[in-house]
Amino acid sequence: MTYVPSFALLEQLRAGNTWALGRLISRAEAGVAEARPALAEVYRHAGSAHVIGLTGVPGSGKSTLVAKLTAALRERGEKVGIVAIDPSSPYSGGAILGDRIRMTELANDLGVFIRSMATRGATGGMARAALDAVDLLDVAGYRTIILETVGVGQDEVEVAHASDTTVVVSAPGLGDEIQAIKAGVLEIADIHVVSKCDRDDANRTLTDLKQMLTLGTMVGPKRAWAIPVVGVSSYTGEGVDDLLGRIAAHRQATSDTELGRERRRRVAEFRLQKTAETLLLERFATGAQPFSRALADSLSNRASDPYTAARELIARTIRKEYSNDLA
Repeated sequence: MTYVPSFALLEQLRAGNTWALGRLISRAEAGVAEARPALAEVYRHAGSAHVIGLTGVPGSGKSTLVAKLTAALRERGEKVGIVAIDPSSPYSGGAILGDRIRMTELANDLGVFIRSMATRGATGGMARAALDAVDLLDVAGYRTIILETVGVGQDEVEVAHASDTTVVVSAPGLGDEIQAIKAGVLEIADIHVVSKCDRDDANRTLTDLKQMLTLGTMVGPKRAWAIPVVGVSSYTGEGVDDLLGRIAAHRQATSDTELGRERRRRVAEFRLQKTAETLLLERFATGAQPFSRALADSLSNRASDPYTAARELIARTIRKEYSNDLA
């Protein structure tokens, strides 16, 4: 197939063409340099969609909840984009798609676009190109975008810097009544959800979470928003409409307020740092290659130590990059 330049795909993207959308997401994920000017143009036109970040510990029912939320949004006529961050396969490096089985009922809905992305070693539960994918979905006309993270635990906090509304999902009976505390993500929530609330032991988790919030566990700018705790059952559908109402209320509360402006600034700062890290890592990976073998030999012979060798590798790489920039 003939390679279609990324800029040539933008008009099709704006028309909602899913083929163009998928191609551009793939290029963003692969780090294709040719696509970056087009992605920069996409960013300038994005910002209309509401991004819902959804996180929680494994087993809390995140993917099932995403499917139920999406179905409810589709009943209201909304187009929904889903970016699901999955663990990377140790063999292919691609996403392990087990959780997407719970979304098969949405696969044939033309108003839903689902993309799984591998973490590829990224820390913080966020795939490198996830934010580019959100921009592309936004420009393609998806007004609600759900960003579901991998659910790995204490590093699962970057989603709060990448979404307009952060939903943290807990479930009863997983060994700790408030797993969010154990996972280190309690404080990032704009909305707390206790899933599987059709179970008898769900009330204790609901009560404990509400008590934690009442005791003033939360600090910082979110005090301007009273953080709710919502019980949801993906099995019966109980609480799904309530959750959507809370999400809509949070969007309204942050649409044109100091709280919202501060959040958007933090999102922009996070985006800047992630992009700079990506560019630096790419340049370092290329520039360090000529020096790595000799320094590794010195290290393996115990003639040097990891810290001295690493500092030397960085210094040589910077000097090489600086010389190239002057040439």
